[in-house]
Amino acid sequence: MSGQQPVERSWLEVQWRKLKNPPPPVLRAVLANLAVAVAGGLLLWLYALIAPAADLTPWVVLYVIVVIVAGSLLTYLWVELPTGAGNERRRSAWAGVLGFFAAVPIAYLVLVVVFQVLLGR
Repeated sequence: MSGQQPVERSWLEVQWRKLKNPPPPVLRAVLANLAVAVAGGLLLWLYALIAPAADLTPWVVLYVIVVIVAGSLLTYLWVELPTGAGNERRRSAWAGVLGFFAAVPIAYLVLVVVFQVLLGR
């Protein structure tokens, strides 16, 4: 041991390092949910362009449900828990919960982009 003190980093530098190196489970949850949300958002956008007078409320509700369920399921299947032992379960319901908590804001952010930015409604 050299006895040197660790370098003190500013709050901004710590946050920047976290952004550059996200934990793999969180990154996978966000990417899985983003893929489902963007695909569904594009379908909603196309439908809104084809039928501008149509009521989109049931389709938006269905979109949110599909994004939450598919995102949670994909995260459950894709995110493995770290373990030190070889015989332990590598997945748990917590991975699905992580997907759920990532799916809700992502679904609504994509809806905002579709309806406010692309369609201007």
